[in-house]
Amino acid sequence: QVQLVESGGGLVQAGGSLRLSCAASGPTSSSSAMGWFRQAPGKAREFVGGISWSGGSTKYADSVKGRFTISRDNAKNTVDLQMNSLKPEDTAVYYCAAARYSFVVTSETSFPHWGQGTQVTVSS
Repeated sequence: QVQLVESGGGLVQAGGSLRLSCAASGPTSSSSAMGWFRQAPGKAREFVGGISWSGGSTKYADSVKGRFTISRDNAKNTVDLQMNSLKPEDTAVYYCAAARYSFVVTSETSFPHWGQGTQVTVSS
């Protein structure tokens, strides 16, 4: 059973930074690509970024490209999302997810394992 636990959410002013972390455990945690998604109130959940199992490949949504960075430490089974230059429209619940593949994927259907989410609120 794969378990994912996010941490690091909170309230920040526009222009500020936050770093989210996802701790993974379970049989596939060391071989799965990982992704971050977010869901704002009244909106569908959307892909934010993903990283391959090796960490050598990443992909980002256009809305966060150049501001967010994903990294992983397979020795610690953690995946981080560094968020800089935050905007009020980044306000959402952020979810960590483990893919069924080792390469970067963006579709929710490719992620069978999800964390509980962590709230990020950016004030203007």
